[in-house]
Amino acid sequence: MFQFTDDCLIGIEQIDEEHRTLFALLNKAGTMLANDFCSDRYQDLKEILEELDYYAEQHFTHEEDYMMQICDPEIIRQRTQHAFFREKIRDYEFVNIDDIDEQQRVLTELVNFLAKWLYRHIIGSDVLIGKLPPLEEWMVRENPCEFTDDYLIGIELIDNEHKELFRIVDQANRLVKSYDAASGYDKILDILDNLKEYTKEHFADEEEYMEGIHYEGLEAQKRAHDAFIQKLENIDLSELDENPQESLQQLLEFLLGWLVNHILHTDKKIPLQ
Repeated sequence: MFQFTDDCLIGIEQIDEEHRTLFALLNKAGTMLANDFCSDRYQDLKEILEELDYYAEQHFTHEEDYMMQICDPEIIRQRTQHAFFREKIRDYEFVNIDDIDEQQRVLTELVNFLAKWLYRHIIGSDVLIGKLPPLEEWMVRENPCEFTDDYLIGIELIDNEHKELFRIVDQANRLVKSYDAASGYDKILDILDNLKEYTKEHFADEEEYMEGIHYEGLEAQKRAHDAFIQKLENIDLSELDENPQESLQQLLEFLLGWLVNHILHTDKKIPLQ
C-alpha cells in the first residue's frame, strides 16, 4: 500500500483531501494488480481509468483556481504537469485492454506511473503552493499571451502593433505546447525571425511617433528598445536546438514579461497627440 504521509500535507484542507483520494485510487489500482485470482480485469481497469480521468480533472481545476486567486507562481509549472498527467491517462483509452496480457501491462505501468508522479508532484511542487511571493496578475491568466484592454495606450498605430506582437508571441507559445520534434525547430526559427523583424519595425514606428511629439522620454525608450533587440539577436541557437521546448519556454517568459511591463509602465506614459 502507498501511504499518504505527513510530508504530503500542504496545509490546504480541500487540496489535502483530494490528494488522499488520488492516493486511494492509486491503492485501488495496486490492489487490482496484486490480485492473482482475477484473470480478466477489463471492466475494473476501464472503471479506474475513468475514475482517474474524472477525479484528476476536478482536482486540477480546484487547485489551479486556488492558485489563480492568490497569483501563485507555481501555477505555471502546475499547468504543464497537470496537462502531462491528463494526456498520460487519456492515452490508455486507445489501448486494447480486451487482451489479458495487455491488461496486466497497462495496470503495471499505471501503478508505477501514478506512484512516481503523485509523490514527485505533491512533494516537489504542491507543497510550494501559497509559500512563494505572488506573481503579477497577467502571468497567471489562462492565456498570458492574450492582448487585453489593459494594454491599450490610446494611440491606434501603437496599439495595433502591440496586438500583433502579442499574436506572434502567442503563436510561439502554442508551438511550445504542441511541439513536434520533426518540424518544430524550423517553425521556432521562423517565428523568432518574424518576431525580430516585426519588433524592429514597431520600435521604429513608436520612436518616430515620440520624435514627432517631442516626447522627453524618447531616449530612455530607445535604450530599452535596443536592449530588447539585443536579447533577440543574441538567442543561443545551439541551446535552442538541444533543448527546444525548455529553452523556448524560458525565452517566452522573458519576452512576454518584458513586453507587458514595458507597455504597462513605459508606453502608457507616452502622451497622445
